Amino acid sequence: MAAAGAGQTQGARPNVLWVTCEDIGPQIGPYGDKYAVTPALDEFASRGLRYNYAWSNAPVCAPARTTIITGMYPPSTGSEHMRSETSLPGRFKLFPAYLREAGYYCSNNVKEDYNVVKPAGTWDDSSNRAHWRNRKAGQPFFSVFNFTITHESQIRRRPHTLVHDPSKVRIPAYHPDTPEVRHDWAQYYDNITTMDRQAGQVLSQLRQDGLADDTVVFFYGDHGSGMPRSKRWPFNSGLHVPMIVHIPEKFRNLAPPDYRAGGNTDRLVSFVDLAPTVLSLAGIKPPDQFQGYAFLGAHQAPEQPFIHGFRGRMDERIDCTRSVRDKRYSYLRHYMPHRIYGQHVSYMFETPTTEVWRKMFDQGKLTPVQSKF
Repeated sequence: MAAAGAGQTQGARPNVLWVTCEDIGPQIGPYGDKYAVTPALDEFASRGLRYNYAWSNAPVCAPARTTIITGMYPPSTGSEHMRSETSLPGRFKLFPAYLREAGYYCSNNVKEDYNVVKPAGTWDDSSNRAHWRNRKAGQPFFSVFNFTITHESQIRRRPHTLVHDPSKVRIPAYHPDTPEVRHDWAQYYDNITTMDRQAGQVLSQLRQDGLADDTVVFFYGDHGSGMPRSKRWPFNSGLHVPMIVHIPEKFRNLAPPDYRAGGNTDRLVSFVDLAPTVLSLAGIKPPDQFQGYAFLGAHQAPEQPFIHGFRGRMDERIDCTRSVRDKRYSYLRHYMPHRIYGQHVSYMFETPTTEVWRKMFDQGKLTPVQSKF
């Protein structure tokens, strides 16, 4: 069945705003991280619903974003490998096109990074000038603002004067505790604070335009942190992302039963659910090829018992891993077990943490937990 057209969406429809960022796990104040400094997101979360179990499906940007834009798992469309380019069947559209058919103005500022060819008509504007302010008067909108300051590459950018105290950072058990590792983690948190200010500016613009009461707002990261063993690996550390949604009072009929301001939910959600969820908020029945389940809106689906992750080729290194989790366990299946976790991906080895981690391994100075990677 095709998605509903504009004639099938009746009454007031919400605007939808996505405020997104790159390469962060749930290392923000709303998820109880006391080291993080995120006042704008703290305030936003006090009005929204926090998802405790949100997965990005893929632990790196292009496959993760392909999952979002298609509403399908990339292994089912041949688009799972990092920076590949495939074509969808001609009758399939990327999900903003269905919104545009229903009368929405769709803008993306600015990253795409899809592993599929983008058909014409996907966005009204996808550029660094894209903004809901460019729509026709009174037109409902779907707008995306993505911030890159938290990207992996910014963790290793030098010189950098640390704001967060590196002596107070929590080092995961699998990383060695060295000055280089502490600096990278502290800089990661510094970048999150900068992103928080940027996110706050977009939310402020929404209020200034008098649109806050008419707009459902999502905040989420595009996959786990840019630190090694998070980004690129389908562990929980690479797939677990923050996701917070605010639904204004006017549209509470579109909220899930457990929605409450400042609350949290244990519902399992992942990126493959985002496309059907946004269409559902707009009153559009998700098309049959979508493989996710709407968790908001008129076409909410029952919660599923599992969420799934995948990894294929990452830049110059081949791998094939699948992961699945419920609310207690994460399970990984390695289809190429002869390949080590820490394959030499040159881009990742530019990070000081990766370099010192490998050097200490070669010198026999790591614990068994640190050596496993």
